Amino acid sequence: MIIAAEMNAPLRITSGPAIQHAGDLAAILSSLTEGEVLFLDEIHRMSRPAEEMLYMAMEDFRVDIIVGKGPGATAIPLELPPFTLVGATTRAGLLPEPLRDRFGFTGHLEFYSTEELELVLRRSAMLMDMKVNSAAFAEIAGRSRGTPRIANRLLRRVRDWALVHGIDLIDARSAGAALDMYEVDARGLDRLDRSVLTALITKFNGGPVGLSTLAIAVGEEPETVETVAEPYLVREGMLGRTPRGRIATAAAWKHLGLEMPATVAAAMPEDLFSVAPDTLLEAESGLDSWGRPDS
Repeated sequence: MIIAAEMNAPLRITSGPAIQHAGDLAAILSSLTEGEVLFLDEIHRMSRPAEEMLYMAMEDFRVDIIVGKGPGATAIPLELPPFTLVGATTRAGLLPEPLRDRFGFTGHLEFYSTEELELVLRRSAMLMDMKVNSAAFAEIAGRSRGTPRIANRLLRRVRDWALVHGIDLIDARSAGAALDMYEVDARGLDRLDRSVLTALITKFNGGPVGLSTLAIAVGEEPETVETVAEPYLVREGMLGRTPRGRIATAAAWKHLGLEMPATVAAAMPEDLFSVAPDTLLEAESGLDSWGRPDS
């Protein structure tokens, strides 16, 4: 939206999952006006034929439309007006290199600070006609993991809680009580996050433990633990990934109000957060807490 506003150009928004055929993309591209900004969210989820069509559109502002089937099929070139393509993804590694290299600029968006999230929340509260004081905005922002989408979701849940309890002005105490009910703690950890840490500490003495074993301990699929819980726990320094498996850090013990035994602290790797990426990939095979293959 910012790019379109700066260029004083119209904005077209769509998403990768909505483009499963080359014809879907051709229909969108052919309807663009000159100078229009096309925003593709989750661009990594486009189909491969659509991606290949996008190559030519990005380089030459034209696409080839295939008419007919079999030996009699012909390609009709379709000229496109100049347009600006903006793609967004949280899985840049899933983008084919030819597509990634065709973008003139690639940037990485950092997580929002608490102060920035408060500004987002103030705007959202105004749109929802909510009465919220500054302390409540800070309370919600602090539990939002640096992500506006999560901040807005929590704000809506606080609004629901306030409506049920007949509260007109939401303060920090009300916001905290609402989020506590939804099991989102002061650091932004939810039930699954705490379950992972609790299992690591109480069942495996802090680890190391393989991903599959840990997932069984919390009653979730390994993919859920790895993609939903782990990223934020690692970012907050509460969970470490080592060649022998997952371990709970001193910060995790402290967050759960537990004291880390001296023997566990002594066994903690000094270079826990500087393990080479290829070493981390080796850990995906999974080992149990004794270093044996994780079944």
